[in-house]
Amino acid sequence: MNFEFLVEDVSGKRMLEILVPKIIDADIHSFRIHHYKGIGSIPKGLTTAQDASKRVLLNQLPRLLAGYGRTYRNRQNENVVIVVCDLDDRNKNDFLDELNDVLNACNPAPQTNFCLAIEEGEAWLLGDINAIKTAYPKARDNFLNSYRNDSICGTWELLANAIYSGGSKKLNKLGFAEIGKQKSEWAINICPYMDVNNNKSPSFNEFKRTLERECV
Repeated sequence: MNFEFLVEDVSGKRMLEILVPKIIDADIHSFRIHHYKGIGSIPKGLTTAQDASKRVLLNQLPRLLAGYGRTYRNRQNENVVIVVCDLDDRNKNDFLDELNDVLNACNPAPQTNFCLAIEEGEAWLLGDINAIKTAYPKARDNFLNSYRNDSICGTWELLANAIYSGGSKKLNKLGFAEIGKQKSEWAINICPYMDVNNNKSPSFNEFKRTLERECV
């Protein structure tokens, strides 16, 4: 199977670069990870109007899925698209309905799965506290111990408070670019230590099961 991953930012790409080979056999299956510059929103009428060069995931999703549908028209059983994005504060069922509407509007539609990190990608890191503490031995236990898996709580901020000097308050003052840089560093530093078979994040485990199911 060839996997085409669409993720909303660089930190998501860094995470999957390390985690995917822990889940699938990369000697048998192939994968590519395409990152975008934010999640954006699904365009009204499911028509991509925004400049493709802006590379915002949901804004481009109708065009992207339609393109994969055409490309893999005769090879559906060999290729699958995995869209990975944050739920943030959306309603999960409503958001999945919107995403599936985009897919169902494609003719032909590519084989596609939507995997949501709840609330944010950092929830998958926080699903393995041992990995965090191995990567960051001085991580603050009071923040880590207060976390409830896949809760809507300001996930990246909680992780920042646990491992970043000055916490989320300092990062927010430094701005979006620095936040993105730190998120990528957290993924690079923590993911090598993660045990994908013992992660407490329900959304990560659903992602893992999706990949395993596609490999059968």
